[in-house]
Amino acid sequence: MIKAKKSLSQNFIIDKNICKKIVKQTNINNKIVIEIGPGYGFLTDILLINNPKQILLIEKDSHLVLFLKQKYKNNNKVKILNNDVIEFDFSKFKNVKIISNLPYNISTKIILYLFNFNKNISEMVFMIQKEVALKFDYNLIKMNKYKFLTKIVSTFSICFDVSPKVFIPKPKVYSSVVKFKFNKNKFDLNKANVFANLIFKNVRKKIYNNLRMETKDLLLHKRIDQLSIDELLTIYKFF
Repeated sequence: MIKAKKSLSQNFIIDKNICKKIVKQTNINNKIVIEIGPGYGFLTDILLINNPKQILLIEKDSHLVLFLKQKYKNNNKVKILNNDVIEFDFSKFKNVKIISNLPYNISTKIILYLFNFNKNISEMVFMIQKEVALKFDYNLIKMNKYKFLTKIVSTFSICFDVSPKVFIPKPKVYSSVVKFKFNKNKFDLNKANVFANLIFKNVRKKIYNNLRMETKDLLLHKRIDQLSIDELLTIYKFF
């Protein structure tokens, strides 16, 4: 019987067709793949069919780690680590791909943490809550910190939506599969974070007040929720 821990926000995807559709969003043939929170290995099984070079499973739940070690004990492509992903150092990798059905309660925190390893990760394909997917979609109006940072570090797309019916237990919300493809051009993530923290500090204030600048530039006389992503990037160029 499949058991899920509410404390770890566990919702296991059990639909093979959805798992196949997730894996199709990127090419993992002969690539090193990391899966965060693999649960009972439903998605892992589909990953293995697609001939990865190696799969590293990062699982926080020690009970599931024991289960996974037994399940994949004869598969030398699978390596299992009992770790909290937020404390895991990805800097030793190069061009790794991450595919995961992320725990919903900390998905935003995990994604922002992984942005720090943009030089080590090439692509990330995640199943996340639909509402969270929209929060990262810089193509939508109403800017926020997440959209801005996503645009700085990656090309982002929402691949498809997923019904609660394909999970055990069923979540109360719809999900979306999203893809982050990290930019190869150089950027300063620390600078982007400082800018974002300043400009989104008070969304009701005009931009020049948040940045403490005196200017006649009309863009800076707007509020953050009146800017498009291109206008926001224009301001960032002069920061």
